[in-house]
Amino acid sequence: MTAPAICLNPPFRAEHIGSLKRPEILLRTRKAYSEGRCTLSTLRAAEDAAIQTAIQMQRDVGIKGITDGEFRRHIFFEGVFDQLEGMKYIPKDVPAFKESKTTGVPSYVCDAKIRRVKPFYISQFEDLKRLTRSDEHKNLKITMCAPEWFHLRHGPYSYDTSVYQNDEEYFADIIRAYREEIADLYAAGCRNIQIDAPLLAFFCDQKMLQGMEERGIDHVALFDLYCRVYDTCLKDHPADMTLGIHLCRGNFKGGRHWSEGGYDRIAIKLFREIAATTYYLEYDTERAGTFEPLRWLPRNKSVVLGLMEDKEELIARVHRAAEIIANGEEPRSLEEALNQICISPQCGFASHAEGNPVTEEDVVRKLALVVETAKAVWPDA
Repeated sequence: MTAPAICLNPPFRAEHIGSLKRPEILLRTRKAYSEGRCTLSTLRAAEDAAIQTAIQMQRDVGIKGITDGEFRRHIFFEGVFDQLEGMKYIPKDVPAFKESKTTGVPSYVCDAKIRRVKPFYISQFEDLKRLTRSDEHKNLKITMCAPEWFHLRHGPYSYDTSVYQNDEEYFADIIRAYREEIADLYAAGCRNIQIDAPLLAFFCDQKMLQGMEERGIDHVALFDLYCRVYDTCLKDHPADMTLGIHLCRGNFKGGRHWSEGGYDRIAIKLFREIAATTYYLEYDTERAGTFEPLRWLPRNKSVVLGLMEDKEELIARVHRAAEIIANGEEPRSLEEALNQICISPQCGFASHAEGNPVTEEDVVRKLALVVETAKAVWPDA
């Protein structure tokens, strides 16, 4: 088999999902700021220092799609709904929506027309550019909250019906906001966006689907709606922009997961009805199912396999995935199929600021293994 084509644009052969373990000094400084014991400028300086260290770590291990580790966020989905006009913050001691019990976590619901009156992630991208070399700028990755995030959480209580009469009206303004943000990120030089969408994996989980049915929710129609939302958000994007969707089963405090089940139920629509260019898919445990759904991957898209085995097992699984893609709905050569694959850890290392049960040294080892494995499979890694 001849060598795959050289991978010059994201996603790269060795990827990571975005969030990195926060150093203790950053956590202490953020706590001091929240308690009024330091200034915003002190916090920003601590963030800059931590991000510079994280950038150098990514360079040292060989990661090309550099992120800021989400060090300027408390949790991965910050940045969109907390910035939109028309969204109301619901603190943890207030019911999240009508006729419900207190959830114990903050949230957002819509109580007025939604408008993007300020950018979501432009400042984070500009800051990342400022801390990196000019030759790295086109590869810098921005991670972004999913457009359906609070809708799936709150269902019919996501918005005031005096503001929007139905889901289509509600999402039309959200779509407009996402398209504006993506266009502005592109104008700022961003060419690599990853939308974090763990809730889409709920549609892989039989227990989740059964729960929806018991509440009278048509989960087939709901998933179709979300596919249309993503497709409209992403379609007509510039050809030199990578737009990826990241699905996982959850990786919250302590590594807790939310859902299980393979991609079989959603693969066709996910791969063929959404104008994404790549998919970051969890594949490290049995809860994610088999590689069989990859048979629906089109020729013009790529997949980043989230794996966590030892090197030899990783290599074997990459080749198994390539065989399934090659013999899939659109048959292709094994070389072509292998060229559509990249690898990464299963998820980020700190979806929440407190982070997963790993050390900073663990993060380096895991990323180094991903890079080492990628180089063993692809000469261009």
